[in-house]
Amino acid sequence: MCIQAGSQASTPPAHHPSGSGASVGPSFRPAVCQLPAAGGRAPGNDLLRRGSAVGGVWMEALAPGRAPRGRRRAGASGSVLSPLSLAAVLLCALLRAPPAVGHLARLPRSIHLTQDSLKIVGSTHFPVSVYVMLHQKSPHVLCVTQRLRNTELVDPSFQWHGPKGKLVSENTTAQVTSTGSLIFQSFEETMSGVYTCFLEYKPTVEEPIKNLQLKYIVYAYREPRFYYQFTARYHAAPCNSIYNISFEKKLLQILSKLVLDLSCEISLIKSECHRVKMQRAGLQNELFFTFSVASIDTEKGSKPCTDHSCEASKRLSKAKNLIERFFIQQVEVLGKRAEPLPEIYYIEGTLQMVWVNRCFPGYGINVLKHPKCPECCVVCSPGSFNPRDGTHCLQCNNSLVYGAKTCM
Repeated sequence: MCIQAGSQASTPPAHHPSGSGASVGPSFRPAVCQLPAAGGRAPGNDLLRRGSAVGGVWMEALAPGRAPRGRRRAGASGSVLSPLSLAAVLLCALLRAPPAVGHLARLPRSIHLTQDSLKIVGSTHFPVSVYVMLHQKSPHVLCVTQRLRNTELVDPSFQWHGPKGKLVSENTTAQVTSTGSLIFQSFEETMSGVYTCFLEYKPTVEEPIKNLQLKYIVYAYREPRFYYQFTARYHAAPCNSIYNISFEKKLLQILSKLVLDLSCEISLIKSECHRVKMQRAGLQNELFFTFSVASIDTEKGSKPCTDHSCEASKRLSKAKNLIERFFIQQVEVLGKRAEPLPEIYYIEGTLQMVWVNRCFPGYGINVLKHPKCPECCVVCSPGSFNPRDGTHCLQCNNSLVYGAKTCM
């Protein structure tokens, strides 16, 4: 998990790996967002009340121009509740709760390749790392150094060798051009490894033939799959009460409907009830909800995506905004009521959000090993593996392949 504190939740700007010799990787700078508390646990934040005659929970919406009894504010008038307001009201209206007690309580961005990164040159001093997004076309890997790239070569001869032997120009997945460039058409995880180019040339017609050997380590990489993790606290019924369980189910149903049209899903991570000692007050019961919202990996019809992220980051950002607005609406609706607080209600200012990175099994993030692509999920090298959707490749001396998911 990568966490960076920030004053507000927003999608971080795209980041480009620095230096030449690497394809561009996405940027995922996690952020933490906590909605500001405005008055904390202020009284009067009731969303529902128990009907005295039938023993049920009921609600009322203000008519236009009508303020709550005893709480008319200067310069403000009531209005018809928006869909989010109604969703907040329905959250409690769908529940039956005992009478209130007396005490109170977020690209992947698309990858942007620069002209320099589209063509990668070698080095005679060290192997050059090349990063190719899975199932995508690679940059042009040149069989020259930066110095030779700007020099005339007489009668050059290029020969490439990969993990499985000599590469030929007729190869359908790894093409060698007439000028010696290596291009991968649709890079697969198993194609990762060491590629060596052997160059023969004459500096001039009169000079003897020179030989040069250049090594590249080509890695498959994928964008991190990220999701937003939220935590929120609710004033609750006694911890052994069935009303808490019913409330949890209704809350998850409403949140799921909010993000359904964005092809996102809500998952409950944990829900716990605790007794909390308040400052200068007694004990109260509180529900601690932790849930996540993530984009659903679905095919968008027959039309291919125009970028690598398939707009997943934009959909997820919209879902995050809807969730944040939903909790704000709960506070606003509660603030318009003058009746006693209900048994279960959202505690203002407790919503927090964390942006979490995760990689696919067999991939990991390693800034030290891959400084050219510091926030990419790069295929695990031999000697390491990643069995789950964590962010790091673990050491395993028995692993002899790229992208190992088990240590054997």
